[in-house]
Amino acid sequence: MHINENKEKMDEIIRRLKRFSFEKLFRMVRTILSKEKKVSVRERQGTIDNFHRLFFQDKCDRFKWFGVDIIKYPTDLITYQEIIYETKPDLIIECGTNQGGSALFFAHLFDLIGKGEIVTIDIYNKKGPRHNRINYLNGKSTSREILEQVKGFLGKGKRVMVVLDSDHDKNNVLNELKAYNKMVSEGCYLIVEDSNMNGHPVHKNFGAGPMEAIEEFMKNNNDFEIDKTRERFLLTANPRGFLKKIRSKH
Repeated sequence: MHINENKEKMDEIIRRLKRFSFEKLFRMVRTILSKEKKVSVRERQGTIDNFHRLFFQDKCDRFKWFGVDIIKYPTDLITYQEIIYETKPDLIIECGTNQGGSALFFAHLFDLIGKGEIVTIDIYNKKGPRHNRINYLNGKSTSREILEQVKGFLGKGKRVMVVLDSDHDKNNVLNELKAYNKMVSEGCYLIVEDSNMNGHPVHKNFGAGPMEAIEEFMKNNNDFEIDKTRERFLLTANPRGFLKKIRSKH
């Protein structure tokens, strides 16, 4: 009797297994997943901005590159690496040396590529790391004397990239944009650092800074486009600050 009952149960299990459809299961799973709440653009940006503020507040942009202080977001360093490899500039002009960590970072990338040099400018006479690809200039980035020295590094056929990371006051950044944009080669980048200041989304009481300088510069300049693809890692200190030169005036 028990044997017959067990056989009937087994037969029922086999019949159910035969009717089981993995395709039906996958459809059920897809239906459940599709019912998950979709995040709106506003909610998404709010989450990014909140994390950005926490990252900035905890000074997560302070670390060292080969023992030298470098104040950059790690995500931006990856973006710099991509830009430099893709565009292969012969010269990077950097306004704002600070401790020299970013200049050393650029130099090491140039070592890997096998060419390139850096001119880095700071109003303070700091002793940065020594490297045969790094040239230090001491003075105000927009002064006539410094601009003349920088022009001495420009050469026919040289591909040039510019990074603005000195005084972040709007007027200074705008003056740098006006002074250096013509030096950038077509297809290369002019990168404005720290446009996240003045509430974009950090340091909300900073006052008009890099972001406002970018907005004013772009109103009257058709040679550059804002390359938003360089912000795909979501966290960047330079929102709207990756300016790609799309044409050169002759």
